Amino acid sequence: MTSFRAIQFKLFVVLLAASLLGACASTPGSKLATEAPVLEREVKRPAPPNQVMTPQVLYELLLAEIATQRNQQALATRAYLDLMQSTNDYRVAERAAQVALSARFPDEALVAAQRWLVLEPDSIDARQAVAGLLITKGRLPEALPYLRQILAAQDTNVAYGFLHLNNLLARHPNKSAVLSLVQELARDYPSLPEAHFAVARAAWEAGDKELTLKEIGTALALRPQWEGAALFKVQVLQSISAAGAMEYYTSYLHDFPRAREMRLAYARLLVQEKHYPQAREEFQRLMADFPDNAEVPLAVGLLSMQLQDYDAADVYLRKALDAGVKDDDAVRFYLGQLSEERKRWDEAKQWYNAVSGEQAFSAKLRIAGVLAHQGQLAEARTYLQQLDTKTNQQRALAASAEALLLRDAKQYQEAFDVLGRALEKLPNHPDLLYDYAMAAEKVGRIDVLETSLKKLIQVKPDHAQAYNALGYTLADRTTRYAEAKKYLEQALKLSPDDAYILDSMGWLQYRTKDYPQAITTLRHALSLRPDPEIAAHLGEVLWVSGEKTEAQKVWENALKDNPGDETLIGAVLKFKVQ
Repeated sequence: MTSFRAIQFKLFVVLLAASLLGACASTPGSKLATEAPVLEREVKRPAPPNQVMTPQVLYELLLAEIATQRNQQALATRAYLDLMQSTNDYRVAERAAQVALSARFPDEALVAAQRWLVLEPDSIDARQAVAGLLITKGRLPEALPYLRQILAAQDTNVAYGFLHLNNLLARHPNKSAVLSLVQELARDYPSLPEAHFAVARAAWEAGDKELTLKEIGTALALRPQWEGAALFKVQVLQSISAAGAMEYYTSYLHDFPRAREMRLAYARLLVQEKHYPQAREEFQRLMADFPDNAEVPLAVGLLSMQLQDYDAADVYLRKALDAGVKDDDAVRFYLGQLSEERKRWDEAKQWYNAVSGEQAFSAKLRIAGVLAHQGQLAEARTYLQQLDTKTNQQRALAASAEALLLRDAKQYQEAFDVLGRALEKLPNHPDLLYDYAMAAEKVGRIDVLETSLKKLIQVKPDHAQAYNALGYTLADRTTRYAEAKKYLEQALKLSPDDAYILDSMGWLQYRTKDYPQAITTLRHALSLRPDPEIAAHLGEVLWVSGEKTEAQKVWENALKDNPGDETLIGAVLKFKVQ
C-alpha cells in the first residue's frame, strides 16, 4: 500500500518537472538569442510534443536542474544533452543550449542549438543562437546562410537587424573577413540605409576609411536626416582632419539646424580646437532650442569663464544650478572659483562652504587660499592645520596647500619647514617629496632637492616631472650636464610631448652651447604651451645667438599675456640693460 508521504513526493516530482518544462518554454528571448540581431515581434511557438513523463525522463530532468543549481555545470550540460536526444522536445534543446553556453562549453552549446533548430525549424531565436555560436567559433562562412535567413525573416525589422549586426561580429579578430561577410549580407538590400551603415562600420573596423566614407555617404543620401549616421561620418572625418569635420558639421547643421546631438558634438569639437567664442555660440543656440537641458548652460558658463566673461559665466552657472544640473557640487565649486577671479572673497567662501561630497575637502583648501588673499595668512594657516583630515592624501594636500600660501607670500624658509615636518610623518609620500624638493630650490638647498627627487624616483619610477626637475636643476645650477641629459631623456621617454620637459632639454642644450638645437627645441615647447618661462628661455637663447630682434618679439608677445611674470621680466631686463 502506497503511503500518503510517497504520494506527496510523486506529486511534487510531477509538478517540478512540469514547472521546469514550462520554464524552458517561457524563455524565447534567451541569452543565446541576444547574441544575434533580435526580431522585435510576438512569436507564436508550436505546440510542444506530448511528452510522456517516464521515470527516466523525470530522473534526468531533476538531475540536470539540481546540478545546475549546485553549479555542477559539466554534469548539468551532459544531462541536458542526453535528455534532449531522448525527448525530442525543442524546449529541452533550448534549455540545453542555455546551460552549455552559461557553462562556457561552446561546442556543446552549438550541438544543442542546432538540435533546437531541427526541432523548431521556424524559430528565429534558434537560428540566432546557431549563428551567434558559429561566429563565436570563427566559422563565418557557415554563419552566413543563417544570418541571411534571420534578416529576411524580419521583414520591416530588417533595419534593426543590420544595426545590431556589427555588435554580433565585434569580437571576431579577422576584421577583413567580417567586412566581406557584411558586404555579402548587405548586397540584397541596396536601398536600405542601415545596410550601408553596417558596411561602413565594418569597413571602419577593418581600417578602410575610403570605403567607410563611401558607404556612410550612401546611407546619408538615402536618409539625409539620419543623425546617428552623420555623427559617425564626422567621427571618421575628424580622424583625418578637424577642419574637414568642422566643414561637414557646418553643412549638416545648415540643413538640419535642430539636430541636437550634432550641434552638441560640433560645440565640443570647437572647444577641443580652442575656438571658444564659436563654441559658446553653438551652446547658446542649444540652450535656446532645448531650454530644459541643464548641462548646456553649464557648458556655456565654463566657456564664458575661459573667455574671462565673468558676468556671463555667473549667469549661466547659476542657471545650470537652477535647472537641476547633475553634479551640483561641481557647479558650486566653479562658482567659488569664479568669485575668486572677481575678487569677491566672501562670496567665494560661501560657495566653497556649500560644497559637499567628494569635492568638499578641495573646497576647504580653496577657502584657505581666499583667507590668504584677504590678508589673513595666519588665519589661513590655522584653518588648514585644524582641518579634519581622514587620509594620508588629505594630510599631504593640507601641508602642500599651507606651503604654497607661504611660498606665494615669499616666506620660502617657512614653506620649506612646513613640508619637512609633513615628510617626517609621511616620509614616502610622492607629492610631499616633490613639493619639498621645489621648496628646497627656493632656499638654495640643492642637496636636499637632489636627495628628495632621487628618493621620489625610487618610490615612483614613472614620475616624469621628478626626472625633469632633477635634470633641469643639474643643467641650470651645476655643470653636471651628462647626468642632467640622462634624467631629461628619461623624462621625455615617459612624457614625450610635455612642453616643460622640452623646455628643460632646450635649456640644457643652451647651457652646453648647442644654440641651433636649443632654439628648435624651445620653439617646439613654446608652440605646445605659451608659457612665460619658456618664452623667457627662448628669448635668451635667441639674444645670445645674435637674433636680438627675434628675441624682443618673443618677449613682447609673451609680456602681452603675462605682464607681471617675474621670470620673463628678469630675462628682458638682463639683456636689454646690456
